[in-house]
Amino acid sequence: MSISTPKLILVDPKRELCECWKQQFRGLSHVEIVNGKFEELEEFDCMVSAANSFGLMDGGVDLAIICYFGVELMDRVQERIIRDYLGEQPVGTSVIVETGNAKHPFIAHTPTMRVPMTIATTDYVFAAMWAMLVAVHQHNRQAKRRIRSIACPGLGTSCGMVAPEEAARQMALAYRWSLDPPLTISWALAKARQGAVGRGGDSNLRK
Repeated sequence: MSISTPKLILVDPKRELCECWKQQFRGLSHVEIVNGKFEELEEFDCMVSAANSFGLMDGGVDLAIICYFGVELMDRVQERIIRDYLGEQPVGTSVIVETGNAKHPFIAHTPTMRVPMTIATTDYVFAAMWAMLVAVHQHNRQAKRRIRSIACPGLGTSCGMVAPEEAARQMALAYRWSLDPPLTISWALAKARQGAVGRGGDSNLRK
């Protein structure tokens, strides 16, 4: 990321996931890991909503977000999805929406799946994490109020059934690459990154 990298707070009540995060994010100074609920955090500017494509925030972390910020936030998210994505926000995109909360002003609505389903053999966790980091980067390039800290739960680790170690691996890949963007793009870069992610396409269907 550029200028003044936002702090990343990885927060989740699942202890096993937090231990995997500690392994995968080791040595990164802008990362804090909290084994708990996001509602217990003192400070964060942006909460990541590990969402579905339709902004139906009635389960899991999304439900906790709505209970915390109010149902009007779901209305605003769905209005953005209709306006910007014609009613369905694809996996691999993230949109920054104002919460109306002065202390925690934004959420990043970031689908990890189209509707609730298992995504254990996909690269959707990477795609969602990357999309969220890009959305924050783009927001901070133009917004008056920058995002200085991000609270992010486990992506795909509940109904998505992604194993904690795999979710942590994909999230960490995205985060590490966001800190050091390439100066040029080549097939060598593309193939190296795909090899590191190791998922996507039809290959997993044949395994």
